[in-house]
Formats: sequence, structure tokens, C-alpha cells
Amino acid sequence: MNSWVRSGPVVVEVDGTAEGMRVVDYACVEALRSGVELLLVASYRAYSTFAPTRPDDQQKPPGEVVDAWLRVAVGHARHRYGSGLQIEAVSQEGSRPKVLAEAARSARMLIVGRTPKRGPERLMAAQANLSLAARVGCPVLVVPLSWRPSATDRRVAVGIDASGLSAEAVEFAFRAAADREGELIVVRAGLPPDHPWSDDDAGHSWISRADHTISEAVAAWTGDFPQVKITRFVSSRPAADALVRESQDVGLVVVGAHDNSSAAPDPVARRCVAAMACPVAIVAHHPTAAEREQVLSTAAPTS
Repeated sequence: MNSWVRSGPVVVEVDGTAEGMRVVDYACVEALRSGVELLLVASYRAYSTFAPTRPDDQQKPPGEVVDAWLRVAVGHARHRYGSGLQIEAVSQEGSRPKVLAEAARSARMLIVGRTPKRGPERLMAAQANLSLAARVGCPVLVVPLSWRPSATDRRVAVGIDASGLSAEAVEFAFRAAADREGELIVVRAGLPPDHPWSDDDAGHSWISRADHTISEAVAAWTGDFPQVKITRFVSSRPAADALVRESQDVGLVVVGAHDNSSAAPDPVARRCVAAMACPVAIVAHHPTAAEREQVLSTAAPTS
């Protein structure tokens, strides 16, 4: 087991909305599937930035409001999933990233809801969740508020490229598919600009290289998860388009993302988080010593 893989609780953010209870349901299923504790977390700001979601919350201190949210969420989970699920709940004053990062220090995963907003606001929220994943270190699962259990939940898709960015994502995807006793679809998409489809030889060459990239990506885990059926999917579409399309037919899409050491924006991951039809897991890549050295040597000034 890699050092980044944690065996702690499943942590879920509680936002006090009726739709957000579906995110709690998703977290309950994940905790039961993994056999770990469920930790419900709500953050609040003591002063002007706090915005209650119900009219009757307006006259109450923010701390009391979020404690009421948590009591409702705990009662919901107990009623629906029984006493076999270990549950704890905690509220804390502070910014959302700070509170969630603190709660998820040893978490197996952190689960949050996806904002129902549209356009630029949804992209901004997606970027915030990418930054959160980089900060907390554990996988962050972003669940659409419209999520409901379905037959597709057992199918997991993961996007890969030819870099090390997707290494941890592939491992997480294998584990998720194994936990679901389901299928893993490995997606390699996006033609390189110097190999257009108009050139048949170049196109076939790219397909061969893409298939080889998939083979290399899964080789380390097929022995540990022989029960997982693997389907290879090579597409000429841009990576984000291919993954968003695939999200209509699977229960989880897994994407790799930069860790906190990189300030570079990741438009592919951002669009995936914003547009997926199903839950998406953001798994931050932890660079190896060799990768860090390469970055430093690239950034070093030449004389």
C-alpha cells in the first residue's frame, strides 16, 4: 500500500440543504462499503460571511445553526443505514477549506456536494474543490446534488495520460472498482497536435502508443486486483469531452490532479469536476523525488 493511501474515516461536508442529504447518503454508502467510520463536518463563520439556508435560522447564532444541520444529518443516516454505521459529527468555526482540511487530515476520502450553479460560478466552485484536494492530500469526491443510486454505480472510469499525473488516480480507481465488484474503464483521449487523424499512419501510430500507455498504467495493479475487469477506451476527443461523455454511463469518474506544490491550473480536471453527470473523484498526484528534481532543473535559469 502506498503511503498516500489512508485508512481513516470517510468525511462528508454537511451544508444544511435537503439536496445535500443525498451527498450524505453517498458518504454513508462509501463508509459502509469500506467498513470505516463516517465523520460529518459543517463549517461556519461567526460573522458576516455566514449565510443561513432557511428563514428560521436567521435569528440563531451560526454555531447553533450548523449543529442543528448535523443533528438532522445524523438522524437521517441512523434512520436509513442503521446502527451498523459508526457516525461522528463536528462543527467548527473557520473557512471551508481550513475546516475541511483539518477534519480530513487522516481521512480515507472527503466527500462534498457539487454546486447547482451554472457557467463561470460552477467553474469557480470546481477550481475551489481542486484546490481543496491539493490541500487535504486524500481523494476528494464531488457528488452532484441530483445523485441517486443506479445500476451504473458499479462501473468506474479513470482518465490517464502519458505523465505520472494519473498514477494515484489509477490506483484509487482500481480500489474503487474492486470495492464495487465492478468494471474499470481506462480512458486515454486527446490526439497530440502533431498527429492528426488525416494522416492514417500517424493515427494508427497514436492508437498503438495510447494502448501502450494504458498497458503501462494498469500493469502495476492488475496483479493486486485480478477480479477487476478492465475495458480500454481510446478516443480522439479532447480528454475532458471524452470523460464527461463517459460519465453518463458510469457511477464514478476518477481524475488525477496536481498536488499543492503546483500552482498551475488544470483546465481538464476543472471542466471534469464542473460538468460530470456522475460523482467524480479528484486524486492529487504526489510527485516523486525524480519528478521534483526534473521540475527544479527545468525552472533553473540557464547561463
